[in-house]
This record gives sequence, C-alpha cells and structure tokens, in this order.
Amino acid sequence: MSGEIIVTGLGKKYKRYSSRWARLVEWLSSGRKICHKEHWVLRDITFQVQSGEAVGIIGRNGAGKSTLLKLLTRTTMPNTGTVKTNGSLSALLELGMGAHMDFSGRVNAKMTCQMMGLRTEETHALLPKIAEFSELGDYFDQPMRVYSTGMQVRLAFSAATAVRPEILIVDEALSVGDAYFQHKCIERIRSFREQGTTLLFVSHDPGAVKALCERALLIDDGVVLRDGAAESVLDYYNARIAQRSTDEEIRQVEGEDGTSTRSGTGQVRIESVEMFDSNKQAVRAFSVGDETCIRCRIRLYHPMENPTIGILIRDRMGNDVFGSNSYHLGGAGLSCAEGDVLEAVFSLSLNLGQGNYSLSVAVHPGDSHLIENCDWWDRCLVFQIIPGTGASFVGVASLPAAVEVKKIHDHD
Repeated sequence: MSGEIIVTGLGKKYKRYSSRWARLVEWLSSGRKICHKEHWVLRDITFQVQSGEAVGIIGRNGAGKSTLLKLLTRTTMPNTGTVKTNGSLSALLELGMGAHMDFSGRVNAKMTCQMMGLRTEETHALLPKIAEFSELGDYFDQPMRVYSTGMQVRLAFSAATAVRPEILIVDEALSVGDAYFQHKCIERIRSFREQGTTLLFVSHDPGAVKALCERALLIDDGVVLRDGAAESVLDYYNARIAQRSTDEEIRQVEGEDGTSTRSGTGQVRIESVEMFDSNKQAVRAFSVGDETCIRCRIRLYHPMENPTIGILIRDRMGNDVFGSNSYHLGGAGLSCAEGDVLEAVFSLSLNLGQGNYSLSVAVHPGDSHLIENCDWWDRCLVFQIIPGTGASFVGVASLPAAVEVKKIHDHD
C-alpha cells in the first residue's frame, strides 16, 4: 500500500573504543585483536505505519530516535531486521545533513530535488516556489555558510516539501526555526496530511505531537516502550521523566472517566478532586464563563515543607489550556507533618470554548513537578463546557471582545 511503513526486528549497533589508539591497533591487526565494545543503539524495533497515518516519535535525548529515522531513510544501514517503505519519501533530518555550505541556497535546493528523484525540468519549475516559501529573498542565491540556523531550516524544509510526498519524515530540526516559520511548516504538514501523506514526526514539543499525530511511539534505551494513542503515550512519558528516585512507580489506573496515569514518590497522596459550581454543587457540566471551585484533598505520609499543589486543564486533544499552582498563586508557606491532611481550593472563571476538557492535579515541592514529583494524578476527572448566553465564537478561549463598524467614506 502506498505510504505504508513496515519495520521488523530492526537493530543498530556501533563500536566503542577506549581510545583512538585502540581503534588503530584493531585496524592494524586486521581484526585479529578486538579492542572495541559493541553498543546497541536500537534493539528489535518492530512496528507498522498505515498509509495516511501520523505517528509521533518521542523519547529523551540519546534514546535512539534519530538513528531510527536514519535507518528508515536508508542514510545508514541496520545490523539486524528490515525496513520496508512503499511510496515516495521525503525527509528533513539533522540540520545541515546533505547540504554543501559553499553552494548557494538555490544549488542546494536543486540537489535536494534531484535526490528526491525529480527530473531536471521539474526541479527548475519548483525553484521559484521553494524561494517563495522559504522567504529567503536575496539570500537564496548566497552561499549557505552565511545562513543562520533558522535560514538553513527555511531552505531545508521548503526544498524537502516542494512536492507532496507519500511519506514525510521530520526530525527536530524545526525546533530551531523562528515561530512564524514554524507555523508555516505546521500548516503545510497539516495540508499534506489532509491529502493522505503518511507522517513520522520527532519532536520534544508535546503540543505539536498531539496536534499533528493521533499515535505515538515512546523509545527509551533503544526499544519501543509504548505504542498507542498520542495523548496516552505522552502522559506516560511525562510521568516517566518526572521520576527522581527508585521508590517512584508509574501506575496505569482505571478512573471513572477512562484511563489515567498516576505517578509519584508516594510521600503524598491526592485523595479526592472535585469541581463545584456557583451553587456549591459538585457538577461536571458548565456554561462558558461560569465560575468554579476545584477542591483537592491531600494526605501527607512524610513531613514536607511548603508543598505545592497544582492544576492543569487540557482540551480533548490533550493540548495544555491552563495550568497554575499554589507556588505561583501565593498559597505556599505551610510546614506539614506526617499524617496532615490539606485542602486546596482553586477558584477560576471557565472562559473556555465549548467541548470536553480534562483536569490533572499534582503535588510537589518548589515551582515545578519536574524537580520532585510527589503525586501526579493525570485526567483525574473530565468536565464539559456548553454554550452560554454570550456571543458565539470558535476556539478554546472566550476572550472579551467588541467590534465597531462604521462608514469612513460615503459615495454620493
């Protein structure tokens, strides 16, 4: 099937030498003396991507993500396993890969087109479109050695996506571009997706992964640790990176509103979370702009100075909408003993767009749960926003707005 990717038992290893002299000794001995250790970057990677599917690849630095993409694009070869891709493929990998810094942007764009298998006449027809999309102006005909990293990204993406491929692979190179061009890139990727392009997208930006991909692979230490819905995999990943000691564990628990992720040291336990309307009733449905109180009850199993309680609201796609905590809102300063029970009540106006939202709650010291996560309860409840009495609008935020329309010139 065109656009399909099939990966079976993929593995990649490299040789590690204790010094450059060890490499020389092994080479001079024609392999009779082994002076290296084998380091497996990837082991037994197996997955399949259907035509038209969008898959995000996430994981910490050094997990093997970029190596996997190089194997998929055949810029390096595997030691074990096979990769099968069906259809035209375009890739934007490491910044500068395949570029010649002494050549102009135009010449490098031409070489990119040729490497994609385009004919000479097709390439010449595309060059004006590449120059226009990249917005490099006169720099398009300047050597790439005078380009900033952002300009290199503009050229590389514009050339690699000049023709809609059946498979598009994008590494983290976009993260170094400016915000304006990132938006242009995302819109082009969205357009390709709507036309049926298969997408593999590596990024550390969870918002971008959630927005573009319905599925995600979590790679850690060279193996696929999770493969599933993007929001669920990202939640698990966020819980994983918050680990700070051996007694932390990540638990997938079945909540009343679906699968939620629970993680933390266990020193603190969030016992209950509830949302109340202006009548002090516990409810799950609100109108746009309604006032709500979020009440969190926490029990401490270990003494703790100045615990921070935080909330995070996400939309149905898993994108962060609003988050804050007692550290930033001036509610910190308590000295707590083992067995103490805390109650935190957040008051806020739900100036949100119509739709379903989830609530997550966390307890930790300091301003961020990434320092030491005591208890993180992801998707502890789900609530719904329904239309209110105000003017209709689209989006996830209800912003105060007014308009005045008048004639400034009257034709007699």
